[in-house]
Amino acid sequence: MPQDKQSQLDQIAADIRDKNVCPDLAKTATNLVMGDGNLNADIVFIGEAPGKNEDLQGLPFIGAAGKFLNEMLAAAGMDRSDVYITNIVKYRPPENRDPLPDEKAAFWPYLLKQLQVIDPKVVITLGRHSMEYFLPGMKIGEVHGEPKRIEFGDHKIVIMPLFHPAAALYNGSLRQTLIDDFLKVPKVIETMGKDG
Repeated sequence: MPQDKQSQLDQIAADIRDKNVCPDLAKTATNLVMGDGNLNADIVFIGEAPGKNEDLQGLPFIGAAGKFLNEMLAAAGMDRSDVYITNIVKYRPPENRDPLPDEKAAFWPYLLKQLQVIDPKVVITLGRHSMEYFLPGMKIGEVHGEPKRIEFGDHKIVIMPLFHPAAALYNGSLRQTLIDDFLKVPKVIETMGKDG
């Protein structure tokens, strides 16, 4: 079965290229960064967009923020190979600027297709950019670490918003908040991850 999922994800990447999604971003990017990890994962992490290292290697979350993410996974008794990691925007914005609303909107349908293929129990959004589409109108400072069950296609899915690891690297107090929130993840999967 995993091969089937891989071919479906490869098709999504091909569609992005064929439809020339965000041509301005594509022009300045080295790689289309689709995602990385376990195609049968219970958890999918969604960041905002690739940075410099990610763009060069074509993999998400491999710079400083990615190292911190790996540390948090380890603290929660998980490994990167257990989860799947992606971003809303699949090309690096120039100079690492925030992705623009129309860029996020252009990639949104492809992210949804990715999630349908992987079919996780819990989606963890990293930062406000990926949270706002799943939980519109909510502020990350108020809802971080609180799982929310939402309608997703023909079933419900659990969304758990967390601060972005990059923010925690610059803000020591956020770092502990993020670790504390992260340590709740296994319990959330156990209690809320059952489709209902």
